[in-house]
Amino acid sequence: MPTPGAARTTIVVLDYGSQYSQLIVRRVRECHVYAEMLPWDASESDIDRLNPAGIILSGGPNSVYDAGAPYLSEHVLKRGIPVLGLCYGMQLMAHQMQGRVAPAVHREYGLAQVQITDPSSDLFHGLPETQQVWMSHGDRIDALPAGFVAVARSDNSPYAAIENRQRKLYGVQFHPEVVHTEHGAAILSNFVLRICGCAPDWTPGSIIHDSIRSIRETVGAGRVICGLSGGVDSTVVATLVHRAIGDQLTAVFVNTGLLRQNEAEETVVRFRQLLGDRLQYVDASEVFLDALAGVTDPERKRVIIGNTFIDTFEQEAARLGKVDFLAQGTLYPDVIESAGGTGTAAARIKTHHNVGGLPERMRMQLIEPLRYLFKDEVRAVGLELGLPPDLIYRPPFPGPGLAVRIVGEITYERVATLQAADAIVREEIESAGLGRDVWQYFAVLTPLQTVGVMGDNRTYANVVAVRAVTSVDGMTADWARMPYDVLARISSRIVNQVPGVNRVVYDISSKPPATIEWE
Repeated sequence: MPTPGAARTTIVVLDYGSQYSQLIVRRVRECHVYAEMLPWDASESDIDRLNPAGIILSGGPNSVYDAGAPYLSEHVLKRGIPVLGLCYGMQLMAHQMQGRVAPAVHREYGLAQVQITDPSSDLFHGLPETQQVWMSHGDRIDALPAGFVAVARSDNSPYAAIENRQRKLYGVQFHPEVVHTEHGAAILSNFVLRICGCAPDWTPGSIIHDSIRSIRETVGAGRVICGLSGGVDSTVVATLVHRAIGDQLTAVFVNTGLLRQNEAEETVVRFRQLLGDRLQYVDASEVFLDALAGVTDPERKRVIIGNTFIDTFEQEAARLGKVDFLAQGTLYPDVIESAGGTGTAAARIKTHHNVGGLPERMRMQLIEPLRYLFKDEVRAVGLELGLPPDLIYRPPFPGPGLAVRIVGEITYERVATLQAADAIVREEIESAGLGRDVWQYFAVLTPLQTVGVMGDNRTYANVVAVRAVTSVDGMTADWARMPYDVLARISSRIVNQVPGVNRVVYDISSKPPATIEWE
């Protein structure tokens, strides 16, 4: 399936391993311009596929002098389109064009001030002469390549920003993509809109138009089944596919036995209203739980769930007759974190069941209209499609369901315990009016048991963790500063109402270093 942005002006971000690489993509898209991340060594044909109007080189942990350090392919600079290097990307460009990079006398990590030294700079057009930026580097440029001029400096670097306007090559020593750089969004906007000349046409409406066209071209007269989970991602996919091909779609809702409390029944009612007889309900809870019996490794859980999902869908497809395609709600963070597809040089963080957890040989071809979208973009598309806001703003729910919120072995009893605790967490946060402020909130059943006392009796029972985070797209997240009275009600209700639990703890880890889910 063609990339949704392929027909529009595009920026390519080459990933040199920075922890901020995904943020660069996000910031460009906030300019309403499509951006996609490729590995730093992407081939010429890989970049040609996107026909970019400009290229951004990310930062990275290396020095240009490190043995085996990532390099800048010659074809990137020979394309004749604007290139912007950030931190390591700037140093790399200068180094390979015969400038000189050397260790800085003083390393810069954190906030710094830069002064714009050339008011005619295209990159800093319309911006204040002095501004706060986020630095993270040990090397700096000591001598510029031919044709470059300095347009900004800091106390530690005479070349905090450089330009070669004739060749449309630009570089900054700092990170404009992070929020700590106060005018970073404007700097990237100047590069994307002013220098590259991109049209700001990456909008929810254009995404819908491109996706529907692409689905129709891909499917033709074929038939599609779509896996529904009840969450926003699969709902948006089902709606897009249904608008594209109508009755050629059958939506399949699989009850894995790992859903939230009462979710199976509520989902069937909701989607019968949206899709009518195009919805098929399959209760496969026994199949999934039997397949997971005795499994404790989280990666194995995800792979088992991915394989079992496909087996279930293929059985349903066989029952329906010849079905050619399977549509699912894979998102860009799924692809990035699994490191199993286009767009990253980073290590695999975890295998998402719908990316790395799929079997190598499938009878159906995948359709993934959201594969290059972040969660907030999916929500914007859902609202544009006219889907109910209460569905659009539901907290994200992982495809493997409660399997990745039960640490250790999965049993019927442990699922029931977690469902009851999780329902209390959600009820209390939503009744406190915090549902829109908190990105994701849920309970986790740990493998720990601790001593407690109830009445006059000693107990030795389960520990439940509560996880609540704030985020925009799920790529980074901070733990939510929940009011103490809400946490107190959650704890009291779980301990008193959920059998087998005598202790509740609150997770105050951010992402990174932690992930949102525990497994």
